[in-house]
Amino acid sequence: MGQLCGRCMQLLRDFVAFVQRMSSGLVHSVKECLILISKCSCLKQNSSKTRQLYKPILQPHERVTAQEFLQHIETGFEMSPLGKDSLEALRTLAFSENPGLQQSAALYYLHMSQHMNIPLPVEHLEPFYALLRSADLEVQQMSSLSLVNFLLEGHKSNREAIGAARGVTPLLSLAKSYDPRVQQNAVGAILNLTQSEKIQQVLCKEGALPLLALLLESPDSEVQYYSCAALSNVAANVQHHKALLRPSDRFLLRTLISLLSSSVDKVSSQACVCLRNLAISADIQAEMVAENVLSKLCSLLASGSEDVRRASIALLWILSQHLHNQDTLACAELLQSLGMLLLVHKTDPVIVGHTACIIKNLSLSKNRQRIMESRCIEGLLQTMLSIDTQEDSLRYVTSCLAELAKQEGATLHMVQWMDEHLTKCLVRLAGQLEHTESSFQAASIIQHMIGHEKMMLLWKHHIGEIQAYLKNFLTHREIRFQQLGISTFCRLQKDPEFSLAFRKSQMAKLLEQVRQQTEETQELLKAAICHEDS
Repeated sequence: MGQLCGRCMQLLRDFVAFVQRMSSGLVHSVKECLILISKCSCLKQNSSKTRQLYKPILQPHERVTAQEFLQHIETGFEMSPLGKDSLEALRTLAFSENPGLQQSAALYYLHMSQHMNIPLPVEHLEPFYALLRSADLEVQQMSSLSLVNFLLEGHKSNREAIGAARGVTPLLSLAKSYDPRVQQNAVGAILNLTQSEKIQQVLCKEGALPLLALLLESPDSEVQYYSCAALSNVAANVQHHKALLRPSDRFLLRTLISLLSSSVDKVSSQACVCLRNLAISADIQAEMVAENVLSKLCSLLASGSEDVRRASIALLWILSQHLHNQDTLACAELLQSLGMLLLVHKTDPVIVGHTACIIKNLSLSKNRQRIMESRCIEGLLQTMLSIDTQEDSLRYVTSCLAELAKQEGATLHMVQWMDEHLTKCLVRLAGQLEHTESSFQAASIIQHMIGHEKMMLLWKHHIGEIQAYLKNFLTHREIRFQQLGISTFCRLQKDPEFSLAFRKSQMAKLLEQVRQQTEETQELLKAAICHEDS
């Protein structure tokens, strides 16, 4: 864009000067007009009847109480914060019409809530509720914050007392406040109250659930989070599901699903928790799936927040348990996301355990081919090298792999990823005695892989360890261990090296002992059955 020439610049300056002169004259004219109107006698003749705004007058006893209260604070709060004198003073100040006195009482309660580790006596609740109902914004802010502190974890008696003494009603009113601090404090206090199942009943009766559902749409992310967390606590109690999920209106369900897309991590994480608590029935789960919850959860799996990842995978685990959802969940997008999740977060026991359970649930359907085409099997195998043997999640991983290995196509896919490290890991897991379920599942995976040439070469490096766990299995008190040990022995015996090793280790003698025990057991069973028939 070019520059203005000298002539155009001068025209622009003249125009600006003209506008300034005109505006200055206009303002002067408006002022003169207002002055003339104000001096007119038509206004003066009724001036004595003009209504004055009401201003509360400080009563003499209130002035004395305020002075004594200040002296009480100055002499030391720690001496008697809940004494009779302080209670009487708080009553006078709290029920005063003067905002300044109410603010003093509210400040005192706030100080108590921050420094006291004992329950608030019941007699102190009456003046406190008066402050909660105050029309003064500063009083609302301080008293609502005090309530949050009084309801913190460890003050169960405060929650019960406040719920029993009609403290919920003013709190719900404050939750509708247009002041962000007051609203945050009020909803935060409601969240603390929902820790008590007894107070949940009161909240539901007083109409808190529709209000909390509406507050999920608040522009304030703190209010959204507190509301969602409160609803999560209520939703953990199945008896409230009917009130939360009215058949004619699924507003709450749709709103929670929309919050999964929130840019605030703790909001989307808490929405997952609430949906998980609500996802009890197959019908509700079907509605969630119909509302496109799957694509949102796939996005959350890639979140940089650990809480978001864990909350979203836990919700997916719940959804995967119902047969009707499994075809929808076994899509390429989700399976790829699950595979990547295992590879990136293979040391996170929560992620690994839930993901393994989801894959196992999906593998029970007709979608195993899709699982094999994803990176799920690779991810499951790699987690075995990273998860500590003590973790429960390892049991879920081995159980999932053992289920997949029952299909030859999946076994072939596993064999492609097997190397010396994974082979050693499987043999070690099969041989450890402390965690029997992981031991059994690892041995089951080994048994399914025996027929492949690549695996036989790898197993031969661990003949001694394999013989050791087979001996444990053959003498195990559970029949399934004995049966797995025998079937593994039979398959390995076909290989000359294993056969020679078995002969040297007198495995045949051990098998003969098992056979004799089995025959004795059979004879005893026959005798017992014949006696029962007779």
